[in-house]
Amino acid sequence: MPASPLPAPVERLIEALSRLPGVGPRTAERLAFHLLRTPIGDAKALATAIAAVRDQTRPCLECGHIADQERCWICRDESRDAGLLCVVEEPLDLVAIERTGAFRGRYHVLNGTLSPMAGIGPGQLRM
Repeated sequence: MPASPLPAPVERLIEALSRLPGVGPRTAERLAFHLLRTPIGDAKALATAIAAVRDQTRPCLECGHIADQERCWICRDESRDAGLLCVVEEPLDLVAIERTGAFRGRYHVLNGTLSPMAGIGPGQLRM
């Protein structure tokens, strides 16, 4: 009897999905089986989108936000108040603030948080 009742590609997909934040083994299995039932075009579109986000994005050279050019759209926006700076932990925090529409300044993304117990000091953050 094989070690797993599932084909190796399905096992690899479940393993890969279970490494995503908030996705445990059971959720990874449900996602994998959902993808098996999904039309092939939709599954390939998802795979293409994942590859594209890794290939076509980079940190903004100015603020550290996610960009598809050297500078993100916020840093290229000349109508922003360069005298206002909001320091955020992660790009997702910037997105949440932008959704409010209340802040019209610039950002600095640290890409992490200080954690002396985990050995993360200022040198490990984008400062």
